[in-house]
Amino acid sequence: SGSSQARDKRRKKKKELRHAGKPQKEHPLRGRRQGVRRRNVMENFVFENPTKVFFGKGCVREYLSGLAAPYQGSIMLAWGGGSIRRNGVYDEVCAALRATGRKIVEFSGIMSNPTYKKVLEGAALARKENVGLIIAVGGGSVMDCCKCIALMMTNDGDIWDYSLSVNGGKKQPAHNAAPIVAITTSAGTGSEVDMASVITNEKTQEKTGIFFTSMFPTLSIVDSNLMMSVPPKFTAYQGMDAFYHASESVINKNEHPMGEMFALKAIELIAKYLPAAYRDGSNKEARAYVALANTLAGYYMLCTSQHTMEHVMGGYHDDLVHGAGLIMISHAYFDFFAERKAAEEPMIKMAKAMGVENPTSGKDFIRALDNLIAAVGCDNLRMSDAGITKEELKKYPKRVHEVLGGDITADPLPLSDADYLAIYEKSYR
Repeated sequence: SGSSQARDKRRKKKKELRHAGKPQKEHPLRGRRQGVRRRNVMENFVFENPTKVFFGKGCVREYLSGLAAPYQGSIMLAWGGGSIRRNGVYDEVCAALRATGRKIVEFSGIMSNPTYKKVLEGAALARKENVGLIIAVGGGSVMDCCKCIALMMTNDGDIWDYSLSVNGGKKQPAHNAAPIVAITTSAGTGSEVDMASVITNEKTQEKTGIFFTSMFPTLSIVDSNLMMSVPPKFTAYQGMDAFYHASESVINKNEHPMGEMFALKAIELIAKYLPAAYRDGSNKEARAYVALANTLAGYYMLCTSQHTMEHVMGGYHDDLVHGAGLIMISHAYFDFFAERKAAEEPMIKMAKAMGVENPTSGKDFIRALDNLIAAVGCDNLRMSDAGITKEELKKYPKRVHEVLGGDITADPLPLSDADYLAIYEKSYR
């Protein structure tokens, strides 16, 4: 009857109101999540980022010694290769740390695509030397490795015990990670403001995300003066990684105005300033704006399956630079949705942010993306140059479901294994 239907509607409305705003269970294949629990309705979201960021030129010199003061024990200074020694960053950081009067324990040699073995090595050293604070100086690889070292300083077992990948132990840590200060020397990963790390297990050929809320850096320094010596090639790779963090977020079906605000501004700044930073690494204005874009893109990173697809590639090829792998597949990936008009509104917004006048379809974004890739000298990247064979692409779709990168359930359209393979094959050169 009409009265019973009205009563049922009232009951349904009351139930919806009771549940409004309650946290929803997170899907296990989220990408670099920012401590959020999201619902599929625009009105409901939580934004939490506990990392205090010091942004600006000269921040290391001004703030670092004071930042270390509240923490007990020795300080681990973690870094990668020799570049920070050559460009003076190492000396600047060490001078600030010596002012603390604390014992400095160095841990170096963290390379691109850090491995779980390096994590365990660092954690063992930190426990032996009574480390109370980790200072991670470098790009995303160094910061990611240090987040996992911090977790394993306080928890038992192997870092893979805490991985959600197919071969991971899927355990919850009993204790919070040790405190981390992240000093980023590149503009690409957003690792300075997120809780996620990307680690490679050479035994299982998995490159996957490991993330817990306590792995957010306590403090981060974003000083574009430390990025001035990044070579053009890596300036491009890193900047495009940040671009894809933002562009994947915009097309993500769970996107909302809060995340879109960060992402569209990051896209605008990268499109405008990354080519200038690529052409002239000494351009301080361009470096600063690209650094800002990277951090903005990291604040609300809702990556889709493009990141997962690249993690599959990197799992089989340790030397493949993450940003380069993303560039290799990006045209075919985004064009898959543009061809099907599956993300017209978000792609038009991104095209506008990139400076396209009066865009009318997703294809305008694809053209702007291709132009940006060419402007940073990456339009000739080839999978084959990274050692990838066309035959091995057939193994990749299955692995998309087994490693973590982005949320494969959040694409504008669901992708089948045949779709993943088609994107890989269209990208292959």
